[in-house]
Amino acid sequence: MKISTKGRYALRMMIDLAEHQEEGFISLKDISTRQDISKKYLEQIIAIVNKPGVLRANRGSQGGYRLAKPAKEYTVGEILRLTEGSLSPVECVDSNPVDCPRSAECPTLPMWQHLSKIINEYLDSVTLQDLVDNHQSQFTDNYVI
Repeated sequence: MKISTKGRYALRMMIDLAEHQEEGFISLKDISTRQDISKKYLEQIIAIVNKPGVLRANRGSQGGYRLAKPAKEYTVGEILRLTEGSLSPVECVDSNPVDCPRSAECPTLPMWQHLSKIINEYLDSVTLQDLVDNHQSQFTDNYVI
């Protein structure tokens, strides 16, 4: 499994929105500048991520985007599934029950199912707030004398 640029940039965009939540609606131009991601690419990502319960949008000169809920209520898994679809390492474990004619005698199926479970559980255990806190601690714990 390889996370695409779209998935990685969606996470960066969501972290940026979380870090600037107190500023109200944030323009894509501002996110683009801070994250060094083209505005055009962010527009493609917004089209995927801008769903009810995920983001709130405001049009006009003071328009932009903001998180629809607190950062601690978003998981990395949730965000990546919006942009990537499935996070399974192989296609055969995407469906339940497994839709493969060889599943009954496949020696690797249990391993792929276990790996998929570990990936999803881990990504669902990390919140947007965890990423924000980790990023901010990199700057606050850096003392120079």
